[in-house]
Amino acid sequence: MKIHAAVARTPHTPFSLERLDLEEPREGEILVRVVATGVCHTDIVMRDQHLPVPQPVVLGHEGAGIVERVGPGVAKVAPGDHVVMTFNSCGHCPSCNDHQETYCHEFFPRNFFGARADGSSGISCEGERVHGNIFGQSSFASHALCHERNIVKVPEDADLALLGPLACGIQTGAGAVMNALDVEPGKVLAVFGMGSVGLAAVMAARIVGASRIIAVDVNEARLALAAELGATDIVNGKASDAVAAIMALTGAGVDYAIDASGVPAVIDQCVRVLAPRGTCGIVGASPHGATLTLDLTHILSGGRRVRGIVEGDSNPDVLIPLLIDLHRQGRFPFDRLITFYDFADINQAVEDSEKGIVLKPVVRQPAV
Repeated sequence: MKIHAAVARTPHTPFSLERLDLEEPREGEILVRVVATGVCHTDIVMRDQHLPVPQPVVLGHEGAGIVERVGPGVAKVAPGDHVVMTFNSCGHCPSCNDHQETYCHEFFPRNFFGARADGSSGISCEGERVHGNIFGQSSFASHALCHERNIVKVPEDADLALLGPLACGIQTGAGAVMNALDVEPGKVLAVFGMGSVGLAAVMAARIVGASRIIAVDVNEARLALAAELGATDIVNGKASDAVAAIMALTGAGVDYAIDASGVPAVIDQCVRVLAPRGTCGIVGASPHGATLTLDLTHILSGGRRVRGIVEGDSNPDVLIPLLIDLHRQGRFPFDRLITFYDFADINQAVEDSEKGIVLKPVVRQPAV
């Protein structure tokens, strides 16, 4: 079938809007008519080859839409179901067997290699191979092929245009608080970086009952929004020493810190503000090969911990419906982070995201 898609052909250049060929769903695959897709920093990183996915490629990994057809053996969804497409996993490695799919031993091949597990791609352009299957979906397109393992059925009365970011960025921030760190009521949390991931963490921290939620950024507008969404304290890292400011607020430091920046110097600040037995969770993507130097005495003497967190340690079939329900209750207003663009304006959405003009751009497909 013919689809409209945004193709990344060379690094640091705009997406090319093209008409491509998409195969029919194979065994275990699901054809989804995409309604809207979130634009994530990871898409930009892949386009520019900081994560070297093969090109030409159709990116997009925060898709939401409606099932049109299913391949043989699919039982999880049926045509007409409303769905969100999230990260892919193998289903048979030790992590998947332990229900820790975010640490699937095949996470990179299943999400970043631009091909199915057998090496094929379902996308082409006049006989030329175009890489697909990014995060098991490649949803910068009018239609996407996904899999039972990375599809989540959602209520039909939920606004599909809003839901795509729950697949990655919003899920990562909220899951870091609710799952990975399991922030307890009455504890103190600092979040560094008030992009969509960090702000999702702030909202989740309010839901779980953190007594103090400290938001750190250098953008006053984003800090103001953080205060509206649940932060009890804000720290401008440009106007003051963030570590000194947090220690002055807390005395002993924080129980939990989350880095959503991926900047090694900021991660060091996260670790330095930890109270004894505190935990730092790293959710921001750092450049390939980036390293971190830490004060080991500080870590050892206080029993402090540093850990990486992928996709919020989430079971998407559980967390995504929960976040939708919390949004309905008015307790998780992630819609305040979203700015909509027509799919034809995807390059403007990316540019605005790179410049920090918007928090979470979402590109919508034309109505049918």
